[in-house]
Amino acid sequence: MNGMVLPSPPSSLPVVVLGASGGIGRGVVRAALDRGRPVIAVARDADALESLRPLAPKSLLTLLPGSVADDAGGEQLAERLRRLDRPLAGVIACVCGHSQAGRLLGQPAEQLRRRLDEDLLPHLAAARYLLPLLAERGRNSTYVLIGGPGGEHPWAGYGHRSIAAAALRMLTRVLHDEARAQGVRVQLLTVDSPVNTAARRKQSCCPQWPSALAVGQQALALVDREGQPRIPSAIVRYDGDRKSPSDPAVETAAAGSSLPQERDATGTASVPELLPEGCQQSARTLLMNLLAPRPLSRGVDGQGAGAPTPSASSSPLQDKERPS
Repeated sequence: MNGMVLPSPPSSLPVVVLGASGGIGRGVVRAALDRGRPVIAVARDADALESLRPLAPKSLLTLLPGSVADDAGGEQLAERLRRLDRPLAGVIACVCGHSQAGRLLGQPAEQLRRRLDEDLLPHLAAARYLLPLLAERGRNSTYVLIGGPGGEHPWAGYGHRSIAAAALRMLTRVLHDEARAQGVRVQLLTVDSPVNTAARRKQSCCPQWPSALAVGQQALALVDREGQPRIPSAIVRYDGDRKSPSDPAVETAAAGSSLPQERDATGTASVPELLPEGCQQSARTLLMNLLAPRPLSRGVDGQGAGAPTPSASSSPLQDKERPS
């Protein structure tokens, strides 16, 4: 071998997981450790981050308290990662705030601003400083963001989150284009339903929801560029039914159309599936309220205010025969 040191294969290089102490973040960490892959876990809550310690020895799991809530936090995190002086395969960002259901028009504008502050801007703060860090390593790294439902179609009862999810898709597209010059691939793994996390299992969740571990496995497949098309898409749809990580469902544009269209592993256009049963409860409630019979206000003649008044010059028969 002439004393030459061969570069480590991508699957053995550490991956940085942002939001590692959250429900999805824990799934990503577990998926990486199950592969024997080193993980640098980052989270704002040091105590919650420490709860990951039993998952693996220190040689595989590095805990790094840090925040990407703003530019200052993103810059500090990048400097701390530089000081570790370790090669990186990529970054997986599982950053998302907490929101409650509510109508968009029923809440003040401040609520939307808060949603963007928690669900969108941290991704930009992280990317501004971590993408150059990955570019410095010169290893064709991958930066993966994980997004939730509502980005394409409004999620009933979660209008604020839907707007933030749609904005995250566009942010990813812009970063995908701008990061090409740095040799870093940016992709969004979008999950079109809630994720089955440990916290949700204590309450109620649908069996159709993907597990956090499964989402983490597909995110890692993107980092390792397993089965990626020649021209990778900025948006990759989570596909829980795929048989192997080599068949990612990507979002492509149909011929003659500017609208994205989902295709399966065979290249056949597929009809987007509805959200799981539990995710449609808010929509059902809204529809029931809209369809519930409402009493008509009574007019002075005893008829409903909205009831038509018979005309003296017309009869039901005449109305029926009158051309429209």
